[in-house]
Amino acid sequence: MKVIVLGPPGTGKGTYTQRLLECYDVPHISTGDLFRENVKNQTALGKKVEELMKTGSLISDDITLGMVKDRLQKDDAKKGYFFDGFPRTIHQAEEFDKLDKVDAVLYFTATDDVIINRISGRRTCKDCKTIYHITNIPTKVEGVCDKCGGETYQRDDEKPEIVKERLIVYRKETFPLVDYYKAKGVLFEIDANTDINNPNFHVLDDCKKVLDPIYAKTNNAQNNKQ
Repeated sequence: MKVIVLGPPGTGKGTYTQRLLECYDVPHISTGDLFRENVKNQTALGKKVEELMKTGSLISDDITLGMVKDRLQKDDAKKGYFFDGFPRTIHQAEEFDKLDKVDAVLYFTATDDVIINRISGRRTCKDCKTIYHITNIPTKVEGVCDKCGGETYQRDDEKPEIVKERLIVYRKETFPLVDYYKAKGVLFEIDANTDINNPNFHVLDDCKKVLDPIYAKTNNAQNNKQ
């Protein structure tokens, strides 16, 4: 089962993907992890990434796609994957199509107000890095971490004005992928406006309605080959 996860920041796609991994025996692949792994292992591509990061240069599509291609060769990816953070552009999507065929694209959506409230409400402990939310997961004492007593703070990229800028960048660079995959008939929109602690939370159930039939079909196909 080969799945791409799309959606603007603050829709919870990372959290939901981790929950879905408990239901499906496929790996979670993110480009951020690929970059870090290749740099750590000092692969040929990792050395290029490290040099670009030192100079503040953008990592080219060729390097990103090279890492993606290498990752798809690993045994665990033969069963499928959840791809998070890739592709980010139409060009990357077109090149990825040459490498593999995707079964489904989960597109998580939420209103701007919901996204801004979620992100701007986050607070992170300066010491142990535990993440809270002033409404959904508040600390017992305002500004003090429940776990270690450290000071909690709001990251610069979580301030409302910065979140609005991030959404503008997302719509410009990544949103065109929605139409791209919709035209291919593999896009499934998931309403992620409901928070996970809401009694009417339905996001994971909506995802499973899409993925369960695909997972069963791909498993049967793999079993028949054996």
